[in-house]
Amino acid sequence: MMARTTRASPAVWLLAPAALLVVTLVVYPIGHTVWWSFHDADGRDLVGPANYVDVVTTPHIRRALLNNAVWILVAPNLVTAIGLLVAVLAQRVGRTAALRVVLFMPMAISLVSAGITFRLVYDASPDRGILNAAVVGVHDAFVPPSPYPGARPREGQGLVATGGGLETVRTVSGGETVLLPLLGLAPGQLPASARPAAVPAGAGAGVRGVVWSDFTATGGRPGVVDARELGLPEVEVEVLRDGAVVARTRTAADGTFQLPQLTGHGYVVRLAAGNFTEPFAGLTWLGPSLVTPAMIGVYIWIWTGFAMVLITVAAAAIPKETVEAARVDGAGEWQILRRVTVPLMRPTIVVVLLTLTVNVLKVFDLVLVVAPESAQGPASVLALEMWRSSFTDIGRGSALGVLLLVLALPGVLFNIHRLRRSER
Repeated sequence: MMARTTRASPAVWLLAPAALLVVTLVVYPIGHTVWWSFHDADGRDLVGPANYVDVVTTPHIRRALLNNAVWILVAPNLVTAIGLLVAVLAQRVGRTAALRVVLFMPMAISLVSAGITFRLVYDASPDRGILNAAVVGVHDAFVPPSPYPGARPREGQGLVATGGGLETVRTVSGGETVLLPLLGLAPGQLPASARPAAVPAGAGAGVRGVVWSDFTATGGRPGVVDARELGLPEVEVEVLRDGAVVARTRTAADGTFQLPQLTGHGYVVRLAAGNFTEPFAGLTWLGPSLVTPAMIGVYIWIWTGFAMVLITVAAAAIPKETVEAARVDGAGEWQILRRVTVPLMRPTIVVVLLTLTVNVLKVFDLVLVVAPESAQGPASVLALEMWRSSFTDIGRGSALGVLLLVLALPGVLFNIHRLRRSER
């Protein structure tokens, strides 16, 4: 008995410092946090499970729980899937070292630095935010912007705004010339093809008119076409009768239009709403509806390299003979991936997935840095609520910390179990 004790003593002394550190830095803080979670905001009076009831009944904490569920369901799965895709493709494409370096580089950046960077990427202005600049460019390629956003009719000239467009107050007849003066257009906003405005010449049947910018720096007469005023080309003009569109045309370079086929009376001339709609300015990525997907995108950008590296190592360990045997049996690449590669890499994929799930539960700095103050409520997560509550209500903050520990514990225990099995 004495000999066994003597042999165990060196091991005890070697493990003692590590055990002391674990007790000091892990066991004691966890125990003290659990103790505080049953106390009031000052940590003095015992309140029982009131803090836990408060956690599940407070609306903004329930919203944080829902956001955490979205993070857990989306972020780890997407990161693992992209890492798997890149790792498998890298085996079939030569010279992928540069790609792997590029994908792994974000791991060297702190979440705060990445958040500041993506705060600029997600900027709402297309002039500053690169993502909105790309979105606006693609949108405008398929839906060209309106030529005259912000234009408005000159008051008292018989033109009023209605339904996003502009139309004449009174009806016009065939053979009548319609003057349609507009304001609110800067000289630089007019197209280069614009020419000095002119009143259509000629007489007889038909509806004709001119659309022009009724403003010059040297003055001019309101509602009258002056020599220095420019016509507005490519304005879509619609003519209505009894509420139905009977004719359409576009203005010439001098702003004139003519519809000689229209005769009779009771016409209303309308400038279509598409001439004046505000240009597409992109999406509000950091608004309440898109801020959580935007932050998940940042997380994916950072952690894809981690998943790729681990899965690449697992893929390299797959015996080539197994893959070649599957090819000899007639399996295609997709079948090999689904029935050979992924099953053999499943332990590694599960470990990556669980590690990322535990990591997602701790994310709060991305929310704090990326989301603006107005969107931090809709984007909040449990870790951020814990961090904020701990400064003012130590009991609630501790309860949130215990809740996070309970949520993360299954993943941690499963990883420990996998590690012990692999060692055996």
